[in-house]
Amino acid sequence: MEILVTYDVNTETTEGRRRLRRVAKVCEKYGQRVQNSVFECVVNSAQLASLTHELSQEIDTALDSLRIYRLQEPRSRYVQSLGRSLVHDQREPLII
Repeated sequence: MEILVTYDVNTETTEGRRRLRRVAKVCEKYGQRVQNSVFECVVNSAQLASLTHELSQEIDTALDSLRIYRLQEPRSRYVQSLGRSLVHDQREPLII
């Protein structure tokens, strides 16, 4: 399944800035950044549960906001992108 992870971490304190970096690191393990605080991820149910758990350990629920949206398929019908393109389409094989 394809999901969109968005977050708004309060960065007024040093700890908040650390949380922001940790949240981004978790998201990088599961997908690719498409905007500063937005990641597109292709995950299965187990990975989604793991991602949700890891993110819940990083945020401060009193100060931060995190949302996970499941994207409808076919993606091309529901997602419109303008401007800079993605580095890699996660639905396609990556050859290194």
